[in-house]
Amino acid sequence: MINSSQYSIAITGALGFIGSCLVSELNNQGIHDLILVDDFSAIKKEANLCGKKYNKKIEREDFFEWLETTDHLLSCIVHLGAKTNTREFDYNIHKYFNEEYSKKIWKYCCKKNIRLIYASSAATYGDEKNSFSDEHSIISKLKPLNPYAISKNNFDKWTIDQFETPPFWVGLKFFNVYGPNEYHKNGMASMVFHTFNQIKKNGQVQLFKSYKPEFYDGEQIRDFIYVKDIIKVIHWLIETRRDLSGIYNLGTGVGRTFNDLVNIVFRTLSYETSIEYIDMPIDLRKNYQYYTQADMTKFYSIGFEPSFYSLEEGIRDYVGNYLTNSYYY
Repeated sequence: MINSSQYSIAITGALGFIGSCLVSELNNQGIHDLILVDDFSAIKKEANLCGKKYNKKIEREDFFEWLETTDHLLSCIVHLGAKTNTREFDYNIHKYFNEEYSKKIWKYCCKKNIRLIYASSAATYGDEKNSFSDEHSIISKLKPLNPYAISKNNFDKWTIDQFETPPFWVGLKFFNVYGPNEYHKNGMASMVFHTFNQIKKNGQVQLFKSYKPEFYDGEQIRDFIYVKDIIKVIHWLIETRRDLSGIYNLGTGVGRTFNDLVNIVFRTLSYETSIEYIDMPIDLRKNYQYYTQADMTKFYSIGFEPSFYSLEEGIRDYVGNYLTNSYYY
């Protein structure tokens, strides 16, 4: 028998880092009518959803079959699920998860008149010679540096070429996200996470040496954004009823060095700073981004009030309220 109750929001990648934080944020706003989509065989991620409220979990590979056979009505799909390993060089893996699966979601949203918010990435910008502009005319000119970034940019290019679109759609180019619920990510976890654990274990942090003369060791720059700001923006987009469709950067608009980040974590933990600069793995050197900083002009122009955590504020909250006691959001 088909249950006639309605679910308002579906979240792909709901078991992961950003997805599980979004579930928590929506719960905090009184939203429990959620369909969670992911590979739920990933046991090490189970704690991310502990205590959270939702209506149903759907296996990632069963999602489209479920959509075609259910009478549940969705108002929005937040598509965060992706293959995100930048050191996975088999393009076919990225193509399936980041392009083909995403296109099926887009087409379903068009067919059923469902709003769509999806995750893109700052990795699409490739070499730092780019201006980090999110104008649509720039997207086809980008030269991403690895298969993950190429697949994300290919989907971005595909979306802006589509004549048939969802009634509302937004692609968000996430910059360097850090925060709670990333315990399962291992080598792909944020630099804040790795710094904290290296300090607690060894009292020292290792950073990659620079292989470009214009950057000193540890002076490589990233736009680090706290996950609580990411989910705040997504919630705002879910609630808005204006037509803001398009692709937008989502960073703080302020680039900070790895040395900055490491020093802040040391200070937060009341440790004396100790950094060792080590050789970068050879397979990373050719495709390494030395500089990212979001141009947030277009995003702020649509009416969002910029009130993001500074790197100091975000690290203080993350370390003090989560990492120190292995708490989840």
